[in-house]
Amino acid sequence: MKVLVPVKRVIDYNIKARVKPDGSGVDLANVKMSMNPFGEIAVEEAVRLKEKGVVSEIVVVSIGPLQAQETIRTALAMGADRGILIQTEETVEPLSVAKLLRAVALEERPDIAILGKQAIDDDANQTGQMLAAMLDWPQATFASKLDIADGKAEVMREIDGGLQTISVELPAVITTDLRLNEPRYASLPNIMKAKRKPIDMKTPDDYGVALDIRLEQITVAEPPKREAGVIVDSVAALVDKLKNEAGVI
Repeated sequence: MKVLVPVKRVIDYNIKARVKPDGSGVDLANVKMSMNPFGEIAVEEAVRLKEKGVVSEIVVVSIGPLQAQETIRTALAMGADRGILIQTEETVEPLSVAKLLRAVALEERPDIAILGKQAIDDDANQTGQMLAAMLDWPQATFASKLDIADGKAEVMREIDGGLQTISVELPAVITTDLRLNEPRYASLPNIMKAKRKPIDMKTPDDYGVALDIRLEQITVAEPPKREAGVIVDSVAALVDKLKNEAGVI
C-alpha cells in the first residue's frame, strides 16, 4: 500500500508572527520556518502504518519555494521514503494546492492520502475536502484515530458534539487532528539517511495547473491587546460586573 502525505512549510509554531508595517501581510524575513504541525502528525501516522506493515511506501509532497526541500527532508528523516517538491515562488491558494495534489495522486496512484486538516498560517481547512471531491474519493476529516484493514479505513473523528466513528473504502482522503498521535523527533542517523533519499523536482506547469488567484487579501492586522484584569472585593461585585459590564449572565 502506498500513502501520499502532503506537507507545508510555515512559520514555526513557537515563533510569534509579525505583521508588516503597511498591513500587507506577515513578515517572513529572517523567520524560522518548519513543517506545519498538522502535516507532522500526518507524516507520523503514515510512518506508524508502515511500521505495522500496513504501508509499504510513503511519498511526501510539498508545494512552495526551493527551501521547502528542508521540510521534505524532515519528513524523510521521520521515515518517509521519497519526496516530491513542486517548486514555485507564487502564492498558492487551497484550490490550486488541491489541483496539484490531484495531479500527483493520479500519477502516483496512492491507496490513501493523509494530510493535516489545516495549515497554521492561513487556517483554511479546505485542501483535504477539495482533494477528495476532485478525486471522487471518500473522505474522513479531523481524524483522532485511524485503523486500516480489509481495504477500509476506520476513522474516529472529532466533531462538535464529541466523537464519531466512520468507515470509508480505500482509496480515501484522511485529514489529521491534533490528538491522532505525538510526532517523533528524527534521530541523527535518520537525518543523515534522509540526505540520500530522492526528491523529485517539479513545477506546476509539469502538471498543467495554473496558479490562479481567486482570493483578495484586504489587510492583515495583529489581534487587539488583551486588557488587564481587575480584582473584585466580593462575589457580589463579581456577579455585578459579569451581569452589567460583561453581559455574560
